[in-house]
Amino acid sequence: MIKLKLLLGQWLAKLTRKLKNNFYIYLATLFTLLVLLDASVFHVGLNMRDKAFDFMVKHRVIQAKPDTDIVIVDINEASLAAFAKEYGRWPWPRQVLGEFVENIQAQKPKAIVFDIVFSDADIYNPDSDAYFNEVIAASNNVFFPILRLDASQDKLSQLKYAQIPGIRAKPDHNQNATIAAILPFFDGARKPGRLGTHNVYPDNDGIVREYRIYHEEKGWHLPSLPEIVGANAGGDLTELPQNMLINWRGKPFSYQYVSFSDVFTDLASQHKTRPQDEFTNKTVIIGSTAAGLFDIKPTAMDKQFPGVEVLATAIDNVKHGDYLKVWRGKTPYIVLSLLLIWLTTLAFYFKVDRDKFNSIFTGSQIGLLVLSYIGINISNTYLDLTGPILWAVALFGIAKIYALATDRALQRWLTFGVQANADHTSVLMLAVMIESDEPLGDVVMKKLKRKAELTSHTPNSVEVLLGTQTGIWGLFGDMMVISWMYSDEKAEYKAAAQQDMQRLIDSFPDNLESLGLPKQTLLRYGTHEGTLHKTNQSSSSPTLGAQWRTLFAQLVIQLEHGQSTVTKESA
Repeated sequence: MIKLKLLLGQWLAKLTRKLKNNFYIYLATLFTLLVLLDASVFHVGLNMRDKAFDFMVKHRVIQAKPDTDIVIVDINEASLAAFAKEYGRWPWPRQVLGEFVENIQAQKPKAIVFDIVFSDADIYNPDSDAYFNEVIAASNNVFFPILRLDASQDKLSQLKYAQIPGIRAKPDHNQNATIAAILPFFDGARKPGRLGTHNVYPDNDGIVREYRIYHEEKGWHLPSLPEIVGANAGGDLTELPQNMLINWRGKPFSYQYVSFSDVFTDLASQHKTRPQDEFTNKTVIIGSTAAGLFDIKPTAMDKQFPGVEVLATAIDNVKHGDYLKVWRGKTPYIVLSLLLIWLTTLAFYFKVDRDKFNSIFTGSQIGLLVLSYIGINISNTYLDLTGPILWAVALFGIAKIYALATDRALQRWLTFGVQANADHTSVLMLAVMIESDEPLGDVVMKKLKRKAELTSHTPNSVEVLLGTQTGIWGLFGDMMVISWMYSDEKAEYKAAAQQDMQRLIDSFPDNLESLGLPKQTLLRYGTHEGTLHKTNQSSSSPTLGAQWRTLFAQLVIQLEHGQSTVTKESA
């Protein structure tokens, strides 16, 4: 195992010498390709961004309140049970809905919106259908949904776009183009400006985050219910996106709900108990939350969100123009991801102070996420930074592991020709004692250590002792110890280490001055050369640790006796 570790460390050191800092460029290039592939093929970043978006939207501290002028008349389980004896199972005869519309019209609601598709005639109750058609034909504020079927079925359909009342044609429209869609069966419902789609299109993960405000197909503009109802309520449609990111008002049942059976019974009663202006100037949406009618959607707010409330929220967003705006397209995702990746890479490539960079990087990533969260709380804009941040964090993690492994490999093996099975290794050591009026402290010594590492051109190990330490170590004062390990098989190994040592000695005065140290700073140097011998369990020779301690003791003696002293006067 020991030999394996030695071989692995030696291999890593050789790889490090070969790649040097170019590893970071290669890594960034790889990540660039991954980002481009992800944006066009895999969409992993998109899924990560959606999860972060869901979390932030769901846990907002500040969010828009539901419009109190929107009321959902709920055909709930209680209503189904209450009417089961008289009208049977759902669907009820259309006369029930006709009477409901006729009665609440007396209160002058702003709009009555059906979230129910009336696709076929009730062949068992033709008189009921006729009554319902008569009521809605006499009303100009009742809106009905169009169910847009899959576009792949358009060629099989006999319904033309031109046959849909109120649909807007563009100059390049195809007059004979057909569309697969289900319109209301009743003639009284087919009025211009009263029909719109109510399709909900989940994202790839099945979660509803957007609402399709309109369909642009074959030169025709097919509006949705939120678009036409929102316009009827005074909403501005000039800048509506085709796919509107929904600004949720809260968890399910945030809007005002009333039970259909309760309202219907009271309207038909001679002794009414409900307010007679309950629906005056209101947008009344008739839909169902009954589980048996299967109109439940998974959304960012909840896995079981009533479909009728999705419609209500979309109408609310259009009416007030406060839908969410997000910087989440493919191009911004690529640009921001690559920006963070290459900024991180350049920091590693140019050997920015590691401690400082770690703090800056961590703080910046957290700061960007906090910025996104604050933005979605105080405005209707979501800064979608999650995907780019995750790419940068992934690259940072790999680059940091490489940097740490490189440092460890260089410190342990410092491969100036040292072989794994070598009997001995030569060592060159330099001690630098820094004497000033006050101890320099950990921060200054770390900066000085970093400058020494950047000045070195050969592998070495830089260690720091602080004068502020307690016990025997405090006796050493502020000291830096640099050591080189090399094979004595070739003279150039030793020469390179000695040249590097002299380079460090020459740089220390300027490095101290750049750190703004006190005017009188005394530098004392000591050097020592020695040898480390291979040890094994069967041998009685000193252990490697004991040999290092001996070399260090001899280095300190050389520092205290006969080594030169330099005084640096800082400006």
